[in-house]
Amino acid sequence: MDITAILLGLAGGLGLFLYGMDLMGEGLQRVAGSKLRSVLEFFTKNTLMGVIVGTIFTAIIQSSSATTVMVVSFVNAGLITLAQSFGVILGANIGTTMTAQIVSLDISAIAPVCLLLGVILHMAGKKPTVKHLGSVAIGFGALFLGMDMMSGAVSSVRESQQVLAVMGSLNNPLVAVLACAVVTAIVQSSSVSVAIVLLLTQQGLLTLEISFYAILGCNIGTCATALLACLSCNKDAKRAALIHLLFNVIGSILNFVVLMVAMDPIRDFILDFSGGNVGRAVANAQSIFRIAQVIVLLPFSNMLIQLTRMLIRGEDAKVGAQELKYIDMAHVSSATAVPNVMAEMTRMGEIAVANLDLAMESLLERDVSKAQQVYEMEKTVDYLNHEITQYLVAANQMSLPIADKNMLAALFHVVNDIERIGDHAENVAEDTITQQNINIRFSDAAVEEVRQVKTMVDEILRLALEMFRTGHKDHMNRILELENAIDELERELQDRHIDRLNNNICNAQAGAMFIDLIGNLERVSDHATNVAFALLEHDPEGEKQPKVKLNPAN
Repeated sequence: MDITAILLGLAGGLGLFLYGMDLMGEGLQRVAGSKLRSVLEFFTKNTLMGVIVGTIFTAIIQSSSATTVMVVSFVNAGLITLAQSFGVILGANIGTTMTAQIVSLDISAIAPVCLLLGVILHMAGKKPTVKHLGSVAIGFGALFLGMDMMSGAVSSVRESQQVLAVMGSLNNPLVAVLACAVVTAIVQSSSVSVAIVLLLTQQGLLTLEISFYAILGCNIGTCATALLACLSCNKDAKRAALIHLLFNVIGSILNFVVLMVAMDPIRDFILDFSGGNVGRAVANAQSIFRIAQVIVLLPFSNMLIQLTRMLIRGEDAKVGAQELKYIDMAHVSSATAVPNVMAEMTRMGEIAVANLDLAMESLLERDVSKAQQVYEMEKTVDYLNHEITQYLVAANQMSLPIADKNMLAALFHVVNDIERIGDHAENVAEDTITQQNINIRFSDAAVEEVRQVKTMVDEILRLALEMFRTGHKDHMNRILELENAIDELERELQDRHIDRLNNNICNAQAGAMFIDLIGNLERVSDHATNVAFALLEHDPEGEKQPKVKLNPAN
């Protein structure tokens, strides 16, 4: 066969394989990505459980790179700790071997069936879930068609002396490790590079022994994705990516030494275990090497974590007032866009609440300097509102998990509600300056009533942000109780105020400011309630759940 035809066959097959991998992984993430992510967040308290969850998660989405990038992002957002990330990262290295196991099976004959079934589901399906399952089936079929095309092209490669000479240079174990590390770093997928190694071994272009060394290189090269993803993250996130690299480098070195010492018995064992099938032997070797690495290095988890702290020293510099902490406008990841932006929105909420506290202090203490600080902090709230909104727009244009897509509309409302809390803080600061300019003073009774409302608002804000951040519904009834109580108290305080006016206990100007202040605090509680319940309005399939009572805050 002409060398050009061989290269075209390889390129076409590789393209189909990569497309199938991407389509299958994307479809699986869109169907179950948010649920799997929730499981990942919940079951990382224990390192061993993290290994199990990381293995299953990666086996499902077919990408250790996606898992490790997600874990790095979670660490950056403060959703999990560096120690919790360790087990998941180790598990991801086991789970990624599932792709090679599937590829090693001779099931390319069912590829056309998968393609047909996928097209039917994608075209005829009414629900998004069905359509995405169709994408998974199409991706599965494309993957095996690509493998079949590459296999046909590679079988003709043996006729080319030039190609054989190049393949012969890989007979050096160290060269094989380095070459495959570089190739994997470029394609950013160990699944792809291992599949190519498997194919070359099946066609006799690589010996089984060299394929074992090549696999080790693939394991190292796959770290490139997480390392690139962590560049703009905090130091703990960088340490999580470094754990991934150290695990693979140290594990590969250990495996390399063992192979150099005992290649023959290891090769014979794996080949016998695989029933003499060379392709299965390559896939099984990858699984065995990864599992062995986890077993050996798991007891040294604390030492590896400490090593990352030694290599990446110090703490993160304090984030500036008008800087983003958890999101990066240049890198919007479909897998982590929602948890990252929620972390940034929680930060914005905490700043807005702190600004409201400062505004209330300025008013009750008649401190104009604190009112000026409120105006400065409000600039930060406005900045975050603008940047987060832009990020949500960018995320909305991406291919997201179904549940995440449904949450975006709610998140647009949440960021607006948080920004409005900041506006009310600014209103209170304006009252501080007004009372100073025209010498308005509240009566002792009025001050005590303001403090009573503020205490209730403080509680509803705290519970609302916690409910938004965690998704837990434990505070739902208490928030509704507080919201109704604040509404009733506002009406009661208005009546008391009228009585004070009638009895000449306060003047009209002070009374107008008092009513305005209580109204601002009541509307803050409305916004807090909206923030707490915004994400409960949509189920994962995009159908509306019964709405809780939301106030038309303004």
